[in-house]
Order: sequence, then C-alpha cells, then structure tokens
Amino acid sequence: MPRNEFFNKFVSKLDSLDPASINSYIHLLSREHGFLESVFNSIKEGIVVIDSSFRLIYHNAVAKEMFGIPDRFEHIKISHLVKGISWDDLVTPDKESPSSAYHEVEILYPRRRILKFYVAPRPDSDSEQHYATLIFNDITEMYDRMNSAAESERTQLVSMLAAEVAHEIGNPLNSLYLNLQLFQRMLAKGELDKEEAAEMIGESRKEVERLDSIIHQFLQALRPSKPDMHVLDVKNVVLESLTFMRHEIEGRGVTVNCLLSDSLPKVRGDVNQLKQAFYNLIKNAVQAMPQGGALTISCSYDDRSVFVEVADKGKGIRPEDAARLFKPFFTTKEKGNGLGLMVVERVIREHGGRLSFESKVGKGTKFTIALPRLGARIRVLPPPPENAGILPEPEEKQHHGQE
Repeated sequence: MPRNEFFNKFVSKLDSLDPASINSYIHLLSREHGFLESVFNSIKEGIVVIDSSFRLIYHNAVAKEMFGIPDRFEHIKISHLVKGISWDDLVTPDKESPSSAYHEVEILYPRRRILKFYVAPRPDSDSEQHYATLIFNDITEMYDRMNSAAESERTQLVSMLAAEVAHEIGNPLNSLYLNLQLFQRMLAKGELDKEEAAEMIGESRKEVERLDSIIHQFLQALRPSKPDMHVLDVKNVVLESLTFMRHEIEGRGVTVNCLLSDSLPKVRGDVNQLKQAFYNLIKNAVQAMPQGGALTISCSYDDRSVFVEVADKGKGIRPEDAARLFKPFFTTKEKGNGLGLMVVERVIREHGGRLSFESKVGKGTKFTIALPRLGARIRVLPPPPENAGILPEPEEKQHHGQE
C-alpha cells in the first residue's frame, strides 16, 4: 500500500479503533519512521526541512553535525544557521512558476565550511502551511584544493574541451564555406548582385565573430591565467562592461536599471577578467529577453563582501537544469557554446569570491557575485561556553528567565 494511502486511512479510522489496534498501528508507524530515519541518515548530504516561518522541523544526522544543531531545535530558524540569504524569496511557493536556486555559502560554526545547497519548495495542498527541503553539500575540500587540481584532471578537461570545440566550430565553418562558394559563383558568371553580396558578407562576418567567441571562451576555460590583482572600484568595471554591450542592449529593446552606490568599498581584482565575467552575465541576461525587458544591475556590500547582482525578466532556468548550469558545454541557447558561465565561475573563484543564482521559470533570473572587500578577513569565532551557543534558547526558557 502506498505510504500516503496508509496514513490517510489510519487518520480516518483513529476514532473508531480500540486501544490494542491503536497500539499495533503505532508500532507500525514507528517501524516506518525508523526506516525513513535510517535512509536519511545514511545520505552524505545534509538535509533540512523548514516550515513557512523558516523554523526547522526536521534534519538528518549529517546536517546536525554540519551546523552543530542541538537536540532541542524547534526554536531554531534556518536564518540562524545560514546568514545572508533572502529566505522569503527562496521558499515562498509559486505553483505557476517553478523556482530553482543554487547558492554557495560559508559558515564559521561549529567550524569553517564552504557549502552549496539547493532549495526544493513544496506547498501542502491540505493547508496554508508550506514546507521547503534544503539539501546541503560540503565542498570545502574541493574549494580549497581547486588551485592545485591534479594534472590528470586537467588533461581530461583539455581533451573534452578540444573535442567539443572541434564540434562547435563545424557549423560556422560550413556556413562560411557556403557563402564564399556562392560569392565565387556570382563572380564567375558576372552576375554580382550588390545587395545579395552584402547580405552574404554580413552573414560571414557574424560567423567569424561566432568563431572568435568560441575560441576565446575555449582559451579562457582551458588556460585561465592567474589574475593580475590591483585595487579597483567594482562599480567602474561594471559600467565599462555595460558600455561594451550598449549596442546589443539597445538593439533588443532592453531597459537597464543601475543601482550603484558611490560608497562601495574597494576590492582587489583583475580588471580584464572581471570585465569578462560581468560581460558574460550581462550578455546572458540580455539574450534571455529576445522581446525586450528590464535588466537590473545593482551593487551592495556588507562587512566582508561586495556584491554585484545581474537580474533579468527572461524565461528563467528550469529546476532540472540548475545543477548542470556551470558544467562545460551545457547550454539552453540555440547558438550557445556552454562555456560562458564556466568562465564566470572560474574567474570569481580565482578572486576568492562566490557565484550564486536564483531563478523562477517565466519570471527571470538573478545572478549574484560576492567578492571579498579590501582588508576583509575570515572571522574566527571563539569556542562557545558550555552552557551557551550561537543559537537562541527555546522561547519558554527565555520567558521563564524574565519572570
């Protein structure tokens, strides 16, 4: 019998059951619960379930160790464990517009970890209560050793990229060949039509630009140079990247809204590499709105990071595509090469930053870059006293202390 059907029948018959039958059902439920508990505790990812008020209602053993969750956790909100995330935007359900989100966060308690997590919102059809499941992966080791990747991995990546690029350049080369062949025939027959010739030359130029883009992105992904770090103002780099895209933005009827503070802290970075990263994100956002729309670029900061957000009102990213978005040659565009976001992620990682996104199908996508501000250091928390912690006490204990 399906599990949901069993529970529904159990609840409907509860009032009519005698004590012995209730006891039998409770033992069956206990075995069901024990089975599910053992399954979730054997998973290597941290699993946390929260309700619509963002309070924890379940976590597995990995999440308990990952965040140092105490035995009594009903008073704890997810914002106590993971800070700097707008949870309202992530877990509010929208049946008409499925949402997806990928984030990388750094936590410092009970020890420093770099985590990536996905959000799976789930509305409860029987009530106004909503739940969301958060799946956390600890990528600290991978993150810290990224700059010293094994040579075998690099060789494998080179082989894969080379094979894919050879495939990618086939179409533009074939188009160039056909246009040149037609042009040659027109010249041989003495029937050169200026308008048709101009059109073929224009098409050939586009294919050459496409080839140049593929090769440039390939070289960026294959041989990412070490950033030449200098103190810079992120706002100026963003504006220069935006200016470079001006003609394409105007041609697509996209409106740009810039929310750039004049008092942004400085960062250390490579101007050219950051320009490439911002250019790739802006280009993706513009191409996501072929019929026009609003592009919003904003900069903000906190005591550790400077943030750059690039948000569009395009078609959004499907939840099933979210996990593959940064993999080489994965693309949802008809003419995309799937290297742009891979380059962005590499550049941001080389700068000690983090890249994340939030998206809703049919409503748009927002990419966020977090770069360490000049002089920022990792804060090391002192060990908590035995009778206290970084998490709030249960509400009944707080009230009792005030009486």
